Amino acid sequence: MVRLAGALFAALTVLCAETPALLENNGKPMHAALICKEDDLQSLGLNCSADEPCPMYLELSAVEAVGGRIFLAGNIHTSSATVSSILLSSADSGKTWAEPFERIRFSALEQIQFVDFDYGWISGAAIQTLARDPFFLATNDGGKTWKPVPVFDDTHGGSIEKFWFDSRTTGELLLSPVGKTYESYETTNGGESWTLNQTGPKPLALAHSGHENGWRLRTDARNHSYDVELKQAAGWQRVASFLVETGVCK
Repeated sequence: MVRLAGALFAALTVLCAETPALLENNGKPMHAALICKEDDLQSLGLNCSADEPCPMYLELSAVEAVGGRIFLAGNIHTSSATVSSILLSSADSGKTWAEPFERIRFSALEQIQFVDFDYGWISGAAIQTLARDPFFLATNDGGKTWKPVPVFDDTHGGSIEKFWFDSRTTGELLLSPVGKTYESYETTNGGESWTLNQTGPKPLALAHSGHENGWRLRTDARNHSYDVELKQAAGWQRVASFLVETGVCK
């Protein structure tokens, strides 16, 4: 059984101390807050200066809504490196946006799932050259607060390719290939620990294929932004928009 690793994950999550300001949606694409931490940039081998600034970009990978809240998951990156994860949420139908969990250095968030109005998970992994140390952010209060939950107790290559919870306690995940071996895991305690279920030389499949949540992310090439859209009877309606370019670190 794969158990938690407090020390390992504490080392992974050296978080950005700044609290980003609330974003207000005035109908134009919003800027995710730019946070430049010199130590993190140097750790990535980036030498950012006024003469050679480092452009920063937002990448959004998942959208989900539950209990009147909208959640967006993704990362902040340069052209060559992942700087941090980012989680955005709105409790007023997209009018304002906040970050309910700190940005995790060198990491990306990928998928979101809620099984009811309270319990939900977001998958992520550290991204430095190769993906490693997959983890979840978990909530039991509808996304008001989140806690990090690592999948493995030691450094482990790969990321969570797909996951699915069919209840508050039972779920499964597929790990991206480590070498040429595909792996699947299952949990019976809400992701607090995972047991290896299957391995093989060919891609594996989840027992469940997911669901259509009525939300989507669409890239807008004209505005260089991500549009957050809700499916309505008349078609897709834009709820919010975020600029891909967040600024430059100097």
